[in-house]
Amino acid sequence: MEKIDNLDKKILSILSKNARIPFKDVAAECGVSRAAIHQRVQHLIHAGVITGSGFEINPKSIGYSTCTYIGLNLERGSMYKDVVEKLTEIPEIIECHFTTGPYTMLLKVYARDNEHLMELLNDKMQMIQGVVSTETLISLDQSIKREIPVHMQEPADNE
Repeated sequence: MEKIDNLDKKILSILSKNARIPFKDVAAECGVSRAAIHQRVQHLIHAGVITGSGFEINPKSIGYSTCTYIGLNLERGSMYKDVVEKLTEIPEIIECHFTTGPYTMLLKVYARDNEHLMELLNDKMQMIQGVVSTETLISLDQSIKREIPVHMQEPADNE
């Protein structure tokens, strides 16, 4: 990955707080032209530093009131890719991580309610070849959600 400088970091810090802020406002805050901001953002996108931009949907507003984390264990870790392929067919799974610790995989899943969650577990996830067990943790409330902080480097004394 290419090295990013303090201007890039300042842009990322601003955008991580409000991705919809107009480039002219980012430019004013950074003390550069709007064209420079546009060029920098395009470069950050092409370099893979910025990986997305869009609107977040509140799951509850569209009927998904149960947020869960599901620890999933596989018969063999080598089955991971095949299991992921099957899991991608379940749209309620919004994240999947290959992990260390007590689970082979950790999933973040939204369900309409507990009955829907039980259907997802019993009729879909646990039916996938290689899945030997699941453990479900229901999220009661999301207290923190944010982007990773972007810190500026302090200039060295000899600069």
